[in-house]
Parts: sequence; structure tokens; C-alpha cells
Amino acid sequence: MATERKFTRFAPVDRPMTTREIPEGGFCLSAFLVIGRTGRPSQVLMGHLNPSGPWDHVGALDQERAEVNSKGWMLPSSHLMVGESPVAAAERILKEQLGLPMLALNGPHVFSEVYGAKNHWDLEFVFLGERDQIGQHPAWSELAFVDVSETPRDQVARYHEDILAHVGRWGPARG
Repeated sequence: MATERKFTRFAPVDRPMTTREIPEGGFCLSAFLVIGRTGRPSQVLMGHLNPSGPWDHVGALDQERAEVNSKGWMLPSSHLMVGESPVAAAERILKEQLGLPMLALNGPHVFSEVYGAKNHWDLEFVFLGERDQIGQHPAWSELAFVDVSETPRDQVARYHEDILAHVGRWGPARG
């Protein structure tokens, strides 16, 4: 029996995806780096983005979103580019946002969220790593190991505390 169901297997030859099949609120594929300070898991590499940096190119943020999110701590992250693998996205984030060569990363750990009245879907590829030191990079006005056990929610931008919670670095007892 042939079914009328439309399963979410998309391939250019048997069933190309069309925009009418995407949820009304959109669908994002993103990679996040959660780099802890070696031996101190509550200290995570985060930054205040430089709103005049090339965020449309390195992190898929337009100028308005870059400005709004420059006030809070953010994880190094980006939407995946069309056709890019999650591992390639993590390597690109290391290079373009942090100026670092490939680190030993654990992942991806995959999480999903659906939110908002318009049914927005997020599929998140989270990579974990450790590092002893960090430098500065022009994409950020500040990069630091932030003690997320002492950082209030209102100091974190773009709901990145949700990503930290997924990997056990943020909890309900925190602000």
C-alpha cells in the first residue's frame, strides 16, 4: 500500500524540500562550542561579541541581532552553512571566531528544541572541549572563561544557557 505521509527524508532526487514544508517559525541547524577551562568545568569560554565584527559572515547574525546580543555572554557558535557538516562548522567556528586550530572536541552532542507561537525548530550540534588559555579575537570585544555557576541568566545572550544546560553546565539553581 502506498502512503500519503510525508516523512522528513529530503533528497534532491526523490523529494526536494520546498519552503512550504518548513515550519512557519523556521528551522535552524546550529553548532556550538562549549570549551571549558582545563579541570574547571564551571568555567566556560564565552564572549561579548563585537557588533561591528563580521557576524553576518562568521555567525549568521545580521547587524541588528549582533548589536542586541553584544551585551550578554555568548558561546562561540554559528548556523551551519548549506551543505556543511556539523564537524566542519565546529572547525570553522574555531578558526573564524577564535583564531584557533582544530582542538580535540567531543561531539557532536545533538539536541533539539521547538519554541514560540510560530513553531520554530532548532537542531543543535554541541561540541565539548577543554583549553588552558585563550587569546582575543576581533570578532569579540571580550573573550573570557566565565564561571557559569555564578553568572545570572540575564547576563547570557541568545538563550545560550539552554545549550549549557543540555551538557550539564547550567542548572535550575543558577540565576
